[in-house]
Amino acid sequence: MNDFMNHLNGLLVFCSRSRVNGGYGQLIASATLFVVNSLWSAVAPCYLGIDESDVSFAYQKTMNNYSYSALASVDHHNRCCGNRAWCVKDICGIVCVIMTWLLILFAEFVVMRLILMPSDYTVFSTINMIIFQALAFLAFASHIRTMLSDPGAVPRGNATKEMIEQMGYREGQMFYKCPKCCSIKPERAHHCSVCQRCIRKMDHHCPWVNNCVGENNQKYFVLFTFYIASISLHTLFLVLTQFAECVKNDWRTCSPYSPPSTIFLLLFLTFEGLMFGIFTIIMLATQLTAIFNDQTGIEQLKKEEARWAKKSRLKSIQSVFGRFSLAWFSPFTEPSCRTKFHTHFYSV
Repeated sequence: MNDFMNHLNGLLVFCSRSRVNGGYGQLIASATLFVVNSLWSAVAPCYLGIDESDVSFAYQKTMNNYSYSALASVDHHNRCCGNRAWCVKDICGIVCVIMTWLLILFAEFVVMRLILMPSDYTVFSTINMIIFQALAFLAFASHIRTMLSDPGAVPRGNATKEMIEQMGYREGQMFYKCPKCCSIKPERAHHCSVCQRCIRKMDHHCPWVNNCVGENNQKYFVLFTFYIASISLHTLFLVLTQFAECVKNDWRTCSPYSPPSTIFLLLFLTFEGLMFGIFTIIMLATQLTAIFNDQTGIEQLKKEEARWAKKSRLKSIQSVFGRFSLAWFSPFTEPSCRTKFHTHFYSV
């Protein structure tokens, strides 16, 4: 039954990619493929004992032949935007993300409207405006990238007899299976109860980015903490200069708002800058220490002994950021040297 369905699916995928009868063959094959996949999704859980959400066909090209598997599937869990983005549907995390954005927008409003735009020093305000806007943009982009990047999730429900045989495990060979998501657990992977997945090199789950910090998005999280810490320090500097200017002018001409409103906005911005600055500096130092020592936050808390070959500091840094270049500081680039894994095991 499995061989028949696999070969039928391969034939339909081949037909759907061909231009038969001026495109009608592609349409018919696509419709048939949809029906077959729907029927197979309903039947497979009964015959194979796997979750129906994990059943879909995948097309895979090898060096000399084509292989078709109903189990090397695309996992739709924690996916959105047509499976192009990773998104964790956690209410607490979503609220924290919205709060983060609102606080950044508040700082943007106070700095621009209260400090820089009314300033009589054109050069000073222009330079600081460029610096502030650049840091705010990079911090926001790093936050979005951390939130919407797959942290390194292991496919759910891949601990089946068929998948174990495909992975090349021999009879009697030992491997770890997660009892919560029914996945074959790679070394240094841990299960996240919020993401409901095993995450490779999971450091921790951060509600402020509504995502786990793991192997694939640690760079973006480090950049997020770095840029938030930088913009917090810059904001505190601007607040101090504004306080000095207001005291010098007896609070009359330093702000478009009344003195009580100005004092309240500046004090709240000072509190926000201190809170975010201290928190992100501590997080940044923690992350860099973990990277230097090739040990995640969870491994440090559990005091796990290293059963893996520890990398040098240079190799450990490169595993997160890639080879040294200015792209290290960009949230729009991926590390140039990633550790390669077996595709049917790790791809989701």
